[in-house]
Order: sequence, then C-alpha cells, then structure tokens
Amino acid sequence: MSIHSPQLFSKKRILVTGHTGFKGSWLAAWLTQLGAKVTGVALDPPSDPSHFEVAGLAGAVDDRRVDIRTGGALKEIVEAVQPDFVFHLAAQALVRRSYEDPVLTYETNVRGTIHVLEALRELHKPCTAVLITSDKCYNNVEWVWGYRETDALGGPDPYSASKAGADIAIRSYVKSFFSKPESPVRIAVGRAGNVIGGGDWAADRIVPDCVRAWSRNEVVELRNPQATRPWQHVLEPLSGYLALAAELTVRPELHGDAFNFGPAVQQNHTVLELVERMGRYWEQVRWKDISGQDSGPYESGLLKLNCDKALHLLKWQALLDFEQTVKFTADWYKRYYQNPRRSMLDVTLGQISEYSEIAKEKGLKWAQ
Repeated sequence: MSIHSPQLFSKKRILVTGHTGFKGSWLAAWLTQLGAKVTGVALDPPSDPSHFEVAGLAGAVDDRRVDIRTGGALKEIVEAVQPDFVFHLAAQALVRRSYEDPVLTYETNVRGTIHVLEALRELHKPCTAVLITSDKCYNNVEWVWGYRETDALGGPDPYSASKAGADIAIRSYVKSFFSKPESPVRIAVGRAGNVIGGGDWAADRIVPDCVRAWSRNEVVELRNPQATRPWQHVLEPLSGYLALAAELTVRPELHGDAFNFGPAVQQNHTVLELVERMGRYWEQVRWKDISGQDSGPYESGLLKLNCDKALHLLKWQALLDFEQTVKFTADWYKRYYQNPRRSMLDVTLGQISEYSEIAKEKGLKWAQ
C-alpha cells in the first residue's frame, strides 16, 4: 500500500514518541504533510538549536512533554488519543552518553519501550505500531557482510545492549500478549542507524560537529576518521517505517517481524570520506585527526545491515546515493546558517517532497 493513499494516514490519529528528537521531528513533519493528526510524546528537544524548534513543529502537532519512563502518564495519553498508529522513536540515542549514564540509558530504552507496550495492551481498537530500536542491537563482531534480522542480538556498550534489550522485550510482549486472536494491535520493529540530515545538532555526531565548527570558522576534530558507517539520509529509514506501517496494516503475517532499513552496500564510507564530501559544499573547512589522542570509550569500527527482507516483503530500498545524501544534508544546513531566524519547515517539507518524487520516479510501491 502507498503511504499517500488517502485512507492510510490522512486524518488518522498518530502517536509519535520522541517527536522532539532529530528523527522523530522529521517523521512528525512528514506525517503532518500526509494529513495526519499527530500527537507527540517526548522530553524537551535534546539540543539547542534543534530541528523541532527551527521547523516550528510545536504549532503543527499536539505537543506533549512526558518522560516515557513514567508509565502512568504515557498510558493516560494513549487512552485519551486512541491512536490508529504508533511510532516509537523516543530513546537515549548517544553511545558516549550511555557510558556516562548507563542507568538512564537502560531505563529510557528498555523500560520506556516496555511502558509503550504496556500502554498498547490497554487499547481495545485496531492500532498499527512500529517500534524503533537500532542497527546497533546486533552483537557486532565487525564482520564484512551485513547483519540479517535473524542474527544474534547483543552489544558491547550500554547503548547497544539497551537497544538489544528493547528488541527482546518487544519480541516477548508480541508472543505473550499480542498474539491472541482477539488482540487488535499489530506490532513490528524497525532497525536503522547512522542517519544524517539537516537539523541534527546532537553532541558527538560527526555532521553536527562539522557544521557547528565550520559555522564558527573552527577546526573539527575527528576521533575515528577511518571508522566505516552505512551513512543514509534521515528520510531513508523514515520511508521504511512508513512503508512498514502501511503494509502491516493490511498484512497480518508481518505482525511481530523485525526489518532492517539501511543504504546499499556501496554506501559504506569512512568518517573522513563523509567529512571531505561535506566540505565540498562548505567554506572555511578545516579538520584534524585526533584518533591517537582520544582516550574515549570503545566505538565499533564497522557495521553493515542486510536489507533484503525489506526489499522482498515491503518493496522498500534506499534511494539516495552517497553524493545525494550529502547534498541533501549540506543544502539544509546552508539554508539554516544563511538566516538562523527563519522557519525551516518549508525546507524540510520541500526535501520530503523531493525525496518522495525520486521514489515515485523509481516506481517504489510506497510512493505511488
């Protein structure tokens, strides 16, 4: 089913957790463009500036500031909203912060996810829920082929382990509580990571580090320039989550399944390659390698996903090549820094429309 079908998202009640975050705010913007009635549940934006604020999304959604670790408050919102769809993206999403505050990380990512599941248990109406974990939920031994949805979960750092824990909890709840014939709720899991795009100002992420430094004519420090990541624009996995929700609504056999959403294999590039390519669109570009000086915690050097399942069952695939991914990202930031006081909502919605047109030209099912 196409996400543009009038009967799918238009005028539907949709709950998005983490709507003030980077991915969540882009998803909220996309859903409002599709005509949905979006209620967001999240803490305050995680950075200043933030995509949520500079795009003026507080006026476009029902903005609820609630900590998902507070299960009672979340249940009350779900009961009041009676959502047709739920997209769960709220998380403590930073690897380095997970070392600094592992308790917060586990409470948010595991306990918070359980609270979402508990709230869904109270629904007595049809609801399609896409719960987002991470590509880092896999037990990453840094092999050269992509992880499949059936590979072992795990993770050496608190963030990765917490995402594996959330994934295991979801699987348990599906089997224990949502597999009964009378259950009206359908659930699936989306796994993705290493997204870039306009409006991300999180700490310890390479693109935000670059634009912050370069906008001030400063040097950006590269902790691990040879680390390889499957870089993808934020709209890539979001299109996957929307496509998954569309298919799950009409295909009950997808209930309980997990799906990887990542770029093509050739999209794996080093941090240095990403910085060099970003530098083509920016003035006053400077960086230095501090990999021999940084004594920070362990971060994986290689991680790839196999996305054949999404291609086969959802007809989903990533659209943008590396050059397009970087250009979308750099163009958004350049527009922002030309006039930081302006609303960026039109730029965000413009990129969503452009991305959807590319998908339509390529004949992808979700975009027709």
